[in-house]
Amino acid sequence: MSLKVYFDFLSPPSRALLMFLKANRIPFEPKEVKLAKGEHFNKDYANIHPFQKVPAIIDDQFQLIESVAILRYLCRERNVPEHWYPKDVKGQAKVDEYLEWQHTNTRMCGMLFMLKWVYPSTTGKAPNAKEVAHWEKLMNEALDKMEYIWLKDKPYLTGDRISIADLLGVTELEQTRIVGYNPYSNRAALTAWLERIKGDTNPYFGEVHGKLHHFVDKYKGVPPARTDA
Repeated sequence: MSLKVYFDFLSPPSRALLMFLKANRIPFEPKEVKLAKGEHFNKDYANIHPFQKVPAIIDDQFQLIESVAILRYLCRERNVPEHWYPKDVKGQAKVDEYLEWQHTNTRMCGMLFMLKWVYPSTTGKAPNAKEVAHWEKLMNEALDKMEYIWLKDKPYLTGDRISIADLLGVTELEQTRIVGYNPYSNRAALTAWLERIKGDTNPYFGEVHGKLHHFVDKYKGVPPARTDA
């Protein structure tokens, strides 16, 4: 199989990529890289991803990192419906508009996961309460912008049909569940948007979030002394 995909199920952009591949029935060879076990620090993996993160792909002899770049590449390289990433310049620009915004908004709010899950589970120490409050505030501001601006007058983040922006967005929001947060609470537009994405990607949304949701149910927002991810 020519396409190899390196991922971790607890990585939001990895899950977005997996959903895209599965929803479009693109054949690939899965290569799970367990970050919690330090597998990304393996010398061989450094040859695949120089920054030793996930996701990454090797398509025949072509290597590529960064989830947004990978998704754009696959939309252009594979025969997928145009709604994922439109061919027309204006359609692309609307998807890109959200992708640029997310980097300093929902993506940065992944710090809450780092502070409340990764840090305690690896050090055994409680996170700094002020830092947690700071990032929770930023996260709530980002979620409100999604609720009242991005989803104000359309069913999806960038238009009338699902795009790669929605996959990247929803996986970021789902990540907060592991620390006991419900990003959809009292946000009707976000709740309806989530259900649309589940329907559009069924059964793959559930498949790629299985490990995350297992941790949500098992730990109830309280990280173990040492994660078994």
